[in-house]
Amino acid sequence: MRILVVEDDENLNRQICEALTDAGYVCDSATDGEEGHFLGDTEPYDAVVLDIGLPRMDGISVLEAWRRENRMMPVLLLTARDRWSDKVQGIDAGADDYVAKPFHMEEVLARLRALVRRAAGHASNEIIAGNVRLDTKAGRVTVGGQAIKLTSHEFRLLSYLMMHKGKVISRTELTEHLYDQDFDRDSNTIEVFVGRLRKKLPEELIQTIRGLGYQILAD
Repeated sequence: MRILVVEDDENLNRQICEALTDAGYVCDSATDGEEGHFLGDTEPYDAVVLDIGLPRMDGISVLEAWRRENRMMPVLLLTARDRWSDKVQGIDAGADDYVAKPFHMEEVLARLRALVRRAAGHASNEIIAGNVRLDTKAGRVTVGGQAIKLTSHEFRLLSYLMMHKGKVISRTELTEHLYDQDFDRDSNTIEVFVGRLRKKLPEELIQTIRGLGYQILAD
């Protein structure tokens, strides 16, 4: 999944992005509200971590602009612990959840997992397709109860397809959600990773819909 972090504290921004990358996400970042608004308005993110106190354009204004523009990705606000009014204003502006500073990084990761999961219509950390089980929290995949070793790219691709099972996902959509903004969008790596996954998983799991993309059928 692809996450945008908008935080003007460069050290904290880096720490969040490193934690997200370690957890298997792809992370883009911005350090002011104008840049964050632009990225959120032009790139397809699965969730956003948004600080309220941003230079050039504050976080509430960024969020309100996204919602006016019908950008519906889940947004996790970072707020000051003693500013309860910011939390209320943020929720009213369209935020999905918030974390008060200072925070534990595990809480941010847990809340993001929940936001991404709920946005895709899943109540549990575990997503099941046939005899394939994917645990989004543990980063683990099993087939018939047996653990399957996947690379980080393979896991991200499978996660996205299983998170949206029943939907046909184009190669363009996969590329936009699995790689950061600097990735070569003309690459054929999606086909390569689908081929690798088919060798490790039940062959019929990932269906090719000719001319449209890939699909994991809903149960």
